[in-house]
Amino acid sequence: MSFIKKLGTMTAAVSVAALMVAGAADAKNFKIAVGDSAGSAQEALGLAFVKALEEKSGGAHTATLFLNGQLGSEQDTVNEAAIGTLDMSLLAINNITPFSPSVGVFTLPYVILSLEDAEKLTQGPIGQELVENTIRDAGVRIIGWTYTGFRRLTNSKKPVSSVADLQDLIIRVPKNEIMIETYKSWGISPTPMAWSETFTGLQTKVVDGQDNPYLTINAMKFYEVQNHVTNLRYIFSIEPLIVSESVFQGLSEEDQKIILEAGQEATEISAQFLRDSEAAIKEELTAKGMAIIDPENDEAEFIELATGAVWPQFYESIGGVDKLNTVLEAIGRDPVQQ
Repeated sequence: MSFIKKLGTMTAAVSVAALMVAGAADAKNFKIAVGDSAGSAQEALGLAFVKALEEKSGGAHTATLFLNGQLGSEQDTVNEAAIGTLDMSLLAINNITPFSPSVGVFTLPYVILSLEDAEKLTQGPIGQELVENTIRDAGVRIIGWTYTGFRRLTNSKKPVSSVADLQDLIIRVPKNEIMIETYKSWGISPTPMAWSETFTGLQTKVVDGQDNPYLTINAMKFYEVQNHVTNLRYIFSIEPLIVSESVFQGLSEEDQKIILEAGQEATEISAQFLRDSEAAIKEELTAKGMAIIDPENDEAEFIELATGAVWPQFYESIGGVDKLNTVLEAIGRDPVQQ
């Protein structure tokens, strides 16, 4: 073999080796903070995202889930992602609202009334606008949506079917103004409490009850400290997967595309997970001793009080009453009369 050919072969080998080293250097294991525990809708979306990420990157990238608030409270993880010290977080949307208030339109009581409503809103133009607002306001980008179901009221004292039944109960809520004001519209002052403290608060009777979807109630084993469930549907729980915008912008265009596609695939899997799991989990909770009842009169009093008192308080923060009407019209609901 001539010297020139040998040199060409050696150069090619060095180039391939250099590319392999560069590829290995660019490979990343993203850390994902997860508020809920194993068996939750959050974990299901997280696992689907990791699988899609590995497949779409050809094994170059992966991610590790840190369940049950191991990396801090959900609001803390937003701060950490914003400054780039945490890659990703899976958390309830009400914990993003303090950082990007317009996202609160999805947590106004009785706006979203079905999984189909949630899918249409999050995956359409309104959802994309909220993604952009959250990048601007909070320094994080929503790349996936977990659909966890309606937040059902649980308590350890008695059946609750009416607003009157609530009056002597101490109910834990997240540190979220919309949710706090909703309970105030029903005549009680709820107790804001961090998610990491909630089980202990219920166990020690510091609070009597809380609200969360069936999937979360089961995953967090609330049936061990609660025995009454009311089928409220005042908020449909949406739990975004966020990525630090600084981390995202540090990726190549190809890797950004992979991240977004993996998030979309995980979102679709999350919707199917809820459809496949919720009814069976409800039966499991009944078997574990939880008594489940429906609110009287199809929740009419709860709806009237909450929408009448709470919606107007937050028109400005969500972008105006016109923004709420855009949301309502997108899901076939009548607009608010101004």
